Amino acid sequence: MTVVALLGLVVLWRGDRRAPQSPDEPEAERDAAEPREETATARPAEDAVEVGGTLPGVLVDPSVSVSKATRTLTVMSDGRPAKTYRIVLGPEPAGDKEREGDLRTPEGDFYVCTKNAQSRYHRAMGLSYPDEADAQRGLDDGIITKRQYNDIVKAIHQMKQPPWNTRLGGEIMIHGGGTHADWTEGCIALSDEDAEELFDALPLGTEVRIRP
Repeated sequence: MTVVALLGLVVLWRGDRRAPQSPDEPEAERDAAEPREETATARPAEDAVEVGGTLPGVLVDPSVSVSKATRTLTVMSDGRPAKTYRIVLGPEPAGDKEREGDLRTPEGDFYVCTKNAQSRYHRAMGLSYPDEADAQRGLDDGIITKRQYNDIVKAIHQMKQPPWNTRLGGEIMIHGGGTHADWTEGCIALSDEDAEELFDALPLGTEVRIRP
């Protein structure tokens, strides 16, 4: 066998020991494109929440659970999740609402106290903010008067709309308008289609729990 042939066999043998490589994908770039466990980042919590489903035609003792952190609203029927919706909030979503103009969504337990089928945001359901605890805080901090406090407490005890014209703020709604970004002034916004579905399904007095 000639020297040239021997050299050729050596080259072929060395080439077989290397992993095949695409001519237009250098090895360094291919390695960089492969995910590495130690550098992977966790998905945001909202991506882990399953949104969607079909709302039952009849809800048993309906209630609503809102998670500000995951931007989701879940309708409960007979104490079990029935359907979850994507929502958006205001530009200052963190923290409980304290006063008019802070652009925050209140946290706590409320109820649907009004319904407006002619809202400029398609459909709207008003929530019973401020509640009795908010009124007590407002009175203690000198934000509202004793008369305003009494009016709020009376409305809550009667399951009516509390005053929305105090320095504590009000008119917190679940309404349509879209979920493209956090754009409200403290309300909870859904798509128009979802807002209409909720409007038709939830009666006045429906309990709404808003969590951080």
